[in-house]
Amino acid sequence: MSTVSGDLQAMELADLMGWMARREKTGTLHLIWRSTHKKLMVRDGRLEATGSNDPRDVLGQFLVRDGLVTEQQLFEALLRQETDHRMLGSILISQKLLTPEQLAQSLREAAEESVYGVFLWPEGRFEFRSWEGAETTLPLGLDLAPLIDEGSWRQAEWARMRETLPSMDVSFRPQKGAQPPTDGDARRLYELANGGYSLSRMSLETRRSPFETAAHLLALCEQGVLEVDPTGRKDAASDVVSAIEQFHKTAVQRLEEGRFDQALTAYENVLALDPLNQTAKKGVVGVGEARRREKSGRRVPQDKVPVLRVTAMALTTMSFDPQEGFVLSRINGEWNVRAILKLCPLPEDQALAIFARLMEQKVIDLV
Repeated sequence: MSTVSGDLQAMELADLMGWMARREKTGTLHLIWRSTHKKLMVRDGRLEATGSNDPRDVLGQFLVRDGLVTEQQLFEALLRQETDHRMLGSILISQKLLTPEQLAQSLREAAEESVYGVFLWPEGRFEFRSWEGAETTLPLGLDLAPLIDEGSWRQAEWARMRETLPSMDVSFRPQKGAQPPTDGDARRLYELANGGYSLSRMSLETRRSPFETAAHLLALCEQGVLEVDPTGRKDAASDVVSAIEQFHKTAVQRLEEGRFDQALTAYENVLALDPLNQTAKKGVVGVGEARRREKSGRRVPQDKVPVLRVTAMALTTMSFDPQEGFVLSRINGEWNVRAILKLCPLPEDQALAIFARLMEQKVIDLV
């Protein structure tokens, strides 16, 4: 086992990747800048998989962007993933929403764009861990040399672009007398620019990399459609990864405290930055479920004793999930709700919701 770490300004990504390729390294390269953390997993000097907490690198972004699935289809697949414990791609293929070829292409594009993005970082740190291998059911097996070439070219182009676009906070405005473009992507950028969005936010909204977004915006400037807005205000969420993580953390804390309005607001703040953020979408659903559980729990006095309203024979003909079955198995006509809650491995609000549901179904009474 070995570890190599350092500063990306001292040892550039191209050199690191070249070293991994030449030495046919196997392991994981961790790359960190500000709040962004990416992982490049290699085997025998070839890229097998990537990982990232940047929402622009998520597979779902590419699937929705390219029109392969809708946002609703993606959301439903992710909800199913929580119960099936299968890879997202496997679920989408089983639902006949994707072909294996389309999945492989999207995974490859997502991995490539994640790598190219690091070439644009102004600074950062790295750590290569030889004992961490790639864990993937669909290894990419990508040659690192073409990735290095493309990333280095983008790095040089990005330096040229930065002469006009000094930061990701820069915003644009329509040039006087300019007509809105008719092309879909160009028109969308025109509308976002007119709305005062920064380059960083436009990248998120269009589900394109900062490089692609900047190149398209500069092309619109050259065509006389847009111009850089020197009066544009700094976007407080330019470090979108940090902002999203902080909002997520706040949402979870407020939900645990039972402060549902604040939790919902935090999740909505995430969606304002990243409309496709599936964790926030599931969080909104979770807030609604927590509200319902709390409301149900208020109707269940804990000093009352639950008793069955149906016979044991009737219970065998009814359908209950494992949690409901556990609660029913503890009802003996002597223990009150509070005593059963102490024995129950479920969170109290979920257990109380089960009691309320069984009461509504007229399976039990409280006496």
